[in-house]
Amino acid sequence: MARLGIIGVVPVVVRLLMLEAQIIVGDAAESLAKLDAGSVRTCVTSPPYWGLRDYGNDGQLGLEGKPQEFVENLCKVFDEVWRVLADDGTVWVNLGDSYANGGMSNPSAKSTLGGGKDRGAADYSIARKVPAGLKGKDLVGIPWRFAFAMQDRGWYLRQDIIWAKPNPMPESVTDRCTKSHEYVFLFSKQPKYFFDSVSIREPFAESSLSRLAQDVKNQVGSTRANAGAKTNGNMKALGDPEGGRNKRSVWNVGVARYKGAHFAVYPPALIEPCIKAGSAEGDTVLDPFSGSGTTGEVALQNGRNYLGLELNPDYAALSEKRISDAIGLMGKVLVS
Repeated sequence: MARLGIIGVVPVVVRLLMLEAQIIVGDAAESLAKLDAGSVRTCVTSPPYWGLRDYGNDGQLGLEGKPQEFVENLCKVFDEVWRVLADDGTVWVNLGDSYANGGMSNPSAKSTLGGGKDRGAADYSIARKVPAGLKGKDLVGIPWRFAFAMQDRGWYLRQDIIWAKPNPMPESVTDRCTKSHEYVFLFSKQPKYFFDSVSIREPFAESSLSRLAQDVKNQVGSTRANAGAKTNGNMKALGDPEGGRNKRSVWNVGVARYKGAHFAVYPPALIEPCIKAGSAEGDTVLDPFSGSGTTGEVALQNGRNYLGLELNPDYAALSEKRISDAIGLMGKVLVS
């Protein structure tokens, strides 16, 4: 498969309290190979999904004939991420699934990126053959194939987070349920790693608050509420209503579209907890599939630096504008 080398560097430098954002245009694995080891604290990304969209770029991921080939090529990128990631760093990957007999779409034909109207997938239908070993209506299981392959390469698979969508894409199917979730996998290099659980704690449910109030009244306190277990690290005891509870693994976040053009963008609310838990202010957040720059926007808004890699120079320019607009007068974007 042809690979697009580094065709240029677009240093999108946004300074806000000495913060910086940089976007490198080129192949992700090749770009990563040129970066310093241990230079980023966390990686938050959503790679191209297999067999769903043709972005019109030579060397792009997602067009492989077999899911195994896609997983292998994707893992090669994360082999390079391993090197540039801090030893106590984490990787958060949002990855969706597809069906063996599904078609693809081409958002690059006349999308809003080129000034046209996003006509939707129906106008970009591209036939796709059913891979050997799969049946026509099989769910391919791409996310878990990838997760297990990462385990085999030495990564710790720490969690499967469910992105539950209250407003999923409508489907006309009558022999299965409408798809309304995707996965966000959390990986680490080491069994112990940086994870700021306090920064993403969520409010207690009303029923929990009522139970805790009754526990206090009965002079049982947090021991009963926590079943006698020790709290993790610097988390406040569950008996403290103001402290909130440990974030759950099902995240209800609505689908969001970015009018700038990118056909598939994850919402800022989905990745903000990843960035907050996986890094501290002043750290660098990496996205090897930068796309429209969602990760960069959220990273800088939360006091982190950003390093994005993007194969398509048009998307790099789009994300440069997006990050600049998000920072406003507080920063200046330099492009060379």
